[in-house]
Amino acid sequence: MTGPNLARIDLNLLVVLETIHGEGGITRAAEKLHLSQPAISHALARLRETFDDPLFVRQGNTMVPTPFARRLLEPVRESLRTLDAAFAGLERFDPATSRKRFTIGLRAVMEPAVLPALMQALLDAAPGVSVAAVRVDRRRVEADLASGALDVALDVLLPVPDAVRHVRLSSDRLVVVARRDHPGIADILDLDAYLRLDHILVSARRRGMGLEDAALSRLGHQRTIRMRCQQYFAACRVVSRTDLVLTMPERQARITNRDFDNRVLPLPLDGPSLDAYLYWHATADTDPANTWLRERIGNAFTRADAGG
Repeated sequence: MTGPNLARIDLNLLVVLETIHGEGGITRAAEKLHLSQPAISHALARLRETFDDPLFVRQGNTMVPTPFARRLLEPVRESLRTLDAAFAGLERFDPATSRKRFTIGLRAVMEPAVLPALMQALLDAAPGVSVAAVRVDRRRVEADLASGALDVALDVLLPVPDAVRHVRLSSDRLVVVARRDHPGIADILDLDAYLRLDHILVSARRRGMGLEDAALSRLGHQRTIRMRCQQYFAACRVVSRTDLVLTMPERQARITNRDFDNRVLPLPLDGPSLDAYLYWHATADTDPANTWLRERIGNAFTRADAGG
């Protein structure tokens, strides 16, 4: 007997093979598969031609497998079970048993507000799930979400096409961080005092203004920036040891300054609202794993807002 041409084997034929054996005949196999008897007979004929073996012989009212068919049925059953499990897995997501690795795109400055609460939730409900937090390339957000390079992204409001879904997670405001005994700050920080101070600007960019500078410029004012750095933690540490002050989002200020004795004061001008948005691709809209992740991230923001 020559080997079968795998390119000619239809998966449905293997289902028929397993069902004929399990049901003991063509008639019952047709009933179980909701097919006609001629359709089952035709499928069996194709299988016999493919494998060059009778596969089943009739003994009374029962179709009995040939020795070759018995050897074939074991790997066929195993393959069908594997496929059934794989297809079932596409329709559900079990966090308790999953080993999935999620990739989340977000700016480094957002990590302290999101990752602690998110990972606490994941470790409790999904001990096998892991997370990679990576930098967002705003020029590639759509492509990275579409390709699966990112499962979701977190950022400010971006101009994205309809294929990228988004929802606002939270809104924040700017505050001023200063050391506890700063000599230039009284109980209330007004705009004149703010402008007299020396400032730190935290930005991932090498040059350019911050949001607060744009707001000041519209009022005809300019502040003195004595240091530019990339991390709020480092900036808050500098604030705790100098007379420099820092303007930053309130949520991150509350978290970061738990390690310091800095004051957190209202910004003495109408600054912009700092909204955080969650992005995902339309093709993942109903994906169970992606949906579960989005819910966990939303809960993490809620906990962060509540000070958890």
